[in-house]
Amino acid sequence: MGVMSDSKDNSELPADLVADIVDSFHELDSMQHLDAQFLPSRAKSIALLELIRRLMFPGFFDEGRLDNVDVRGYVEALLTRVRGLLFEQARQAIRYYDRVISKDGSECIGCDEQAWAVTDQFLGQIPHLRKLLYTDILAAFDGDPAALNTDETIFCYPGVDAIFTHRIAHALYDLELPMIPRILSEYAHNETSIDIHPGARIGESFFIDHGTGVVIGETCIIGKNVKIYQGVSLGAISTKGGQRLRGKQRHPIIEDDVTIYAGAVILGGQTVIGHGATVGGSVFITESIPPFHTVTMELPQLKLVARPRAIREHGEACLDFEI
Repeated sequence: MGVMSDSKDNSELPADLVADIVDSFHELDSMQHLDAQFLPSRAKSIALLELIRRLMFPGFFDEGRLDNVDVRGYVEALLTRVRGLLFEQARQAIRYYDRVISKDGSECIGCDEQAWAVTDQFLGQIPHLRKLLYTDILAAFDGDPAALNTDETIFCYPGVDAIFTHRIAHALYDLELPMIPRILSEYAHNETSIDIHPGARIGESFFIDHGTGVVIGETCIIGKNVKIYQGVSLGAISTKGGQRLRGKQRHPIIEDDVTIYAGAVILGGQTVIGHGATVGGSVFITESIPPFHTVTMELPQLKLVARPRAIREHGEACLDFEI
């Protein structure tokens, strides 16, 4: 005997749901880009970064074995792909930005020429960027006794991954390419939990150990041979009306040969951590530190406290630490 079901047919969308969502597109204007002819692609920008990674670290991130005999052809083919994809995304970003600024929908005069200029200027920086990254790789290896070799730091270290991405994003930022540098930096943030704004200026031999929770702001300036640990924030002092501070120095200056330990928070555009200084863990700093000084939190005093229950049960004092 057949069984009749009174259950509701769930195959159809609720009435008016589509219309309600479409209406919200128009009500919440900043959350849609309908009819946008020019907009860079996040996915293609990340694909571009991965192609550049192969140029920076040949043989590490390729699917097959890279033969030294064929390396010239490999570089030429890879550069051709990078050039084409970078021009495409630079063109989209520059034209998008021009539309946002002009707001009249007029044709962007010279945008394609600007995109080609950005593309070729960036490609010309690749040898310099590789030398800069080489100093970062050595800093990571020299700074961590747990590293077996530099290959391990390239493959495995989130700090190396983050600084690689930053070097690329910063070069594009300096060429005044809109949007794409920030796409790259936030991709690295998502992958590594290290947040470096592409505007931050970072010297050679930079090492982030462990890395989780590190934040480096847009106007931060970091010198050579600097080492920082997880949870460090190099930030701005929060104020209302923050857009008025755009373009001004808001983040600290870290001079050469500084070490900053885990959890330190250093804030403010007038704050300078002097050459060779050491910043201890979990300190909060909003004023400058002279060169070759060490700043630490005042250590808590520990005292031993006997647990009465342990004395009764075991006939001897089991001691706890109490701050």
